[in-house]
Amino acid sequence: MTKVSLWRLYALFFKMGLFTFGGGYAMLPILQSEAVSKEKWVSQEELLNYYSIGQCTPGIIAVNAASFIGYKLRGVLGLICATLGVISPSVVIITLVALLLRQYMDNQYVQWAFSGIRVSVIALIISTVLDMWQKGVRGLFGYVVFALATIFLFWLKWSAIAIVVLAALSGLCSLLWQKRKQK
Repeated sequence: MTKVSLWRLYALFFKMGLFTFGGGYAMLPILQSEAVSKEKWVSQEELLNYYSIGQCTPGIIAVNAASFIGYKLRGVLGLICATLGVISPSVVIITLVALLLRQYMDNQYVQWAFSGIRVSVIALIISTVLDMWQKGVRGLFGYVVFALATIFLFWLKWSAIAIVVLAALSGLCSLLWQKRKQK
C-alpha cells in the first residue's frame, strides 16, 4: 500500500465531515464509498470493526472511526489529521449556525431545509443498518445474539453498554467453544 499523505488524509475526512449530516451512522455509507471502495484504505470488515469499537468507546462514532483509520494509515500523525479533518467542518458550521441561528431560525425556507435534511438522514441510517445487517448477522449465532440484544434493548430497557459487553462475551465464548470442539 502506498503511504497516504497527511494532507490527503485530512482533506478526505474534511470532505466526509462536510457532507455528512446526522452523526456517525449517517457517515458510514460515505466511509464505505471513500475509504473502502475508492481508496481501499481499509476493508469492509475493518470498517465495521472500527464502528463497533467506536460504539463502545467514549466519543462520537464517526470521529472514533476516522481516528482508527488515520492511525492505521499513518500512526499518531494520521490519527490527528483524520480526526481534525472530520471535525473541522462541524466546528466551522456550528460556529456559523450559532451566529446566524437567532436571525434565521423562524424563516420558513430554513425550516423546510431542515425538514428535508432530517428525512434524508433517516434514509441514510436505514441504508447503513441494512448494509450492516447483511455483513454482520451471520448464521444461527448471529441471529440469536441479534434477537436477544433487541429484546434486552427495547423491551427490557437494558443499557446499550451492558448489551455490547454481553454480546462481546458471547462471541468470545462461542469462539472458545468452537475451538474446543475442534480438538
